Amino acid sequence: MYAIFKEDLYQKAKEIYRQHSEFEAGDISIENLNAHQNNALREILHYVTSNSPFYKEKLSGLTHSDISSLTTANISTLPFTTKEELRSQGPLLASSPLHKSWIYYETTGTTGSPTPCPRNELDSIYNNTPLIIHYRNIFDQHGKNHIVGVMGPSELHSTGDTFEDVFRSLGHSVVKMWPRSPVVGMKRVMALIEELKITALVCTPAVAIAAARFMKEAGQDAANSSIRLILTVGELTTPALLRNIGEIWGAQVYSCMYASQESSILAVCNDDSYLYTVPLNNFYEVIDPVSGESLNVTQGQVTGELVITHLYQGQKPLIRYRTGDLVRSSWMPDGTQKLLPLGRVRDVLTLNGQPYYAWELEAALLDKLHGCLDYAICIDRRQLHDVLDITVEMFDPLRDVGPQLAEVKSWMEQKLPGVKVTLTTGETAAVTKTSAMVSWKAARLHDLRPEGDNADRDAALALINRGFK
Repeated sequence: MYAIFKEDLYQKAKEIYRQHSEFEAGDISIENLNAHQNNALREILHYVTSNSPFYKEKLSGLTHSDISSLTTANISTLPFTTKEELRSQGPLLASSPLHKSWIYYETTGTTGSPTPCPRNELDSIYNNTPLIIHYRNIFDQHGKNHIVGVMGPSELHSTGDTFEDVFRSLGHSVVKMWPRSPVVGMKRVMALIEELKITALVCTPAVAIAAARFMKEAGQDAANSSIRLILTVGELTTPALLRNIGEIWGAQVYSCMYASQESSILAVCNDDSYLYTVPLNNFYEVIDPVSGESLNVTQGQVTGELVITHLYQGQKPLIRYRTGDLVRSSWMPDGTQKLLPLGRVRDVLTLNGQPYYAWELEAALLDKLHGCLDYAICIDRRQLHDVLDITVEMFDPLRDVGPQLAEVKSWMEQKLPGVKVTLTTGETAAVTKTSAMVSWKAARLHDLRPEGDNADRDAALALINRGFK
């Protein structure tokens, strides 16, 4: 509605939508995409060095001539922006004063100082447009006239506003319901699903699990509800976890985006269930997380830390921002990258001298395990060998899963050579609910080894002690 009062913005929104639609239709060549990225890179560098106090200082060695000759091919000559700089510099990163933003968000601050994440209207238009285009394809596969329950992590998060705008644009109704809010709670969420016949949910995997558990304890079966599809956000999510959530809910489940509060939308799910980058909005690099050396993403498949540069003039563009996330990138003919998030760099675990990604551990556990509601892993060392003591919470605790657990144990020890695995059924602790708020490692792992790092777990436990449910 506000757009009719801002003619320039309205015309800009139509132009952005046209451009993204042309890209999705395959009407923008690689040559034109490269030209767009090079021009946008130079424009964004002029923008941040003129308007951001942080980047004026950080990029002070760049002359106007340097920027005018820069291309994505030599972007590695620019310095990285780090998470610590986001925390320590805060408002100084912004390229526009706060009164020119339309909304203010911030990160949760569970593992450090909260980072300001204000957004202007261009931020929302650039980021919501590819979501609208991709989610239309997904929702059309599951009928019409959807009522979407949006369950964000907190009222200070962008989830509610973003998905309200996206689904309103697609003609669907939105119900904002925060199960962790004291004025809503899980009981009311369950009632709203039943009363309003909600057809789709947007939530973290942990919330989808918690809602199914709550319904089960209330004598209801989530699979008999009106929910037909679930879009999960905010956490590491393997296909096997999506499958288990889908089996419990009797619904199709998609990991619908790869994003963060500070970097906005970096990859979007398509109707084939894979995540694809948005190269009109961002330039993507994959680097060696130790050396910082850039890898050639155009040469098939590479694995490393994701680095992004915003290519649109939002409230707080980031230049060569190290996300701290490990991804497996597969280059696509249209210039996008198919991204598989593997977990955070700091979540890589060494087991018996071998490094493993968070994604590998979850996939090894759940690939052969059906009907699993939740899980928790305790790492110990016995007789000089690392051991994984795993508790799995089954949706039907009365079903005999002994043969299935034996198969899972054998599969895991095959996928994780040298690692011994024990599997028991039982209830998981409340800490597993904190994944999106802290990290996968905090929610899923307790490392009892002498060298074990449990700092994130401690932050998650402190969050629970402050009243997080």
